[in-house]
Amino acid sequence: MKALEVDLFFSFRSPWSYFAAAKLLPIQQAYAVDIHLRVVDPIYIRIPDFFERAHEKWKPYLLTDLIRSSEYFDIPIALPRPDPIDQSLPADSQQHLVLQLNPLGIAAQQAGHGLAFAQSISAMVWDGSIDGWDSGEHLAQATQKTGLDLSELQQWIDNHQAQWPELLAANNAALEQHHWGVPTMLFDGEPFFGQDKIDQLLWRLEQKGLQPRSS
Repeated sequence: MKALEVDLFFSFRSPWSYFAAAKLLPIQQAYAVDIHLRVVDPIYIRIPDFFERAHEKWKPYLLTDLIRSSEYFDIPIALPRPDPIDQSLPADSQQHLVLQLNPLGIAAQQAGHGLAFAQSISAMVWDGSIDGWDSGEHLAQATQKTGLDLSELQQWIDNHQAQWPELLAANNAALEQHHWGVPTMLFDGEPFFGQDKIDQLLWRLEQKGLQPRSS
């Protein structure tokens, strides 16, 4: 039976995307479903005034919910060191560290290991175990855990300098057709926004004939 297909709109700056990747990877491993990583720019880049317009209770609730979700999912969370987005810089600055991760995620998806890469790299950034994830061998080691080689991903990026920005722009535009936030999972034209919708996504997949992945 052909595997079902799901698009995952994902940001390396989103802790909710981190939770989603951690929950979705075992599903992909256990069931005949291919989850395609579609890296998008963080909302700070896509909608620069988003945080300025947010309700004053948005940030404190976000922090409360992150800690609660971490405990509930049993997935560790901490503020990234450093933050992939530097909010002291304008949205269009090329100095945001997330701009180094975006093309790598696209390259990993092209290599067929997008979701595993998203899970490993987002854990490196968000699980609190690494201080200075952007230095040393941390990125290479996290990439290696997924069966990929960082230098080979970089070579793909170098060889496709025109293609990967087009893929990123297409992902940003496709997300906007369905939602503005991440993680958003898209199955059969139906969007599921948020890591808390993964159970409903799985329920829908089962309705459409989801089967265990053959060994």
